Amino acid sequence: MATLTVGNVVQAGVAENPGAAAAGGDEFANPDDQRTFLLVYNDSTNARTVTITPANSSHSVPGKGTLTQSALAVEVTNQRKLIGPFPAAVFNNTNGRVAVTYSSTSNITVQALRMAAL
Repeated sequence: MATLTVGNVVQAGVAENPGAAAAGGDEFANPDDQRTFLLVYNDSTNARTVTITPANSSHSVPGKGTLTQSALAVEVTNQRKLIGPFPAAVFNNTNGRVAVTYSSTSNITVQALRMAAL
């Protein structure tokens, strides 16, 4: 599993700099502020499914009780798609990262982005 560098989005912008999706999946740092997203590019006409599996599928939410989060499977077909945010209590693994897998990595590039605080 490859670790993606997270690009910081500021008011002046951020350069798109996607890298090839790793065959074994990718992961990226996800601070507990719900400002991290994954930008996925599919340059193929064939659909690809990007799957983000929660590390903690059952979690307590104050005032709402216990909630269950299933895997997030997003289909991307010949487009760019911004996926997220990812609540840390649900999606972060023990290393504080979100893990991502792909149905195929052919023609797929990805970039992790974190929105700046206002």
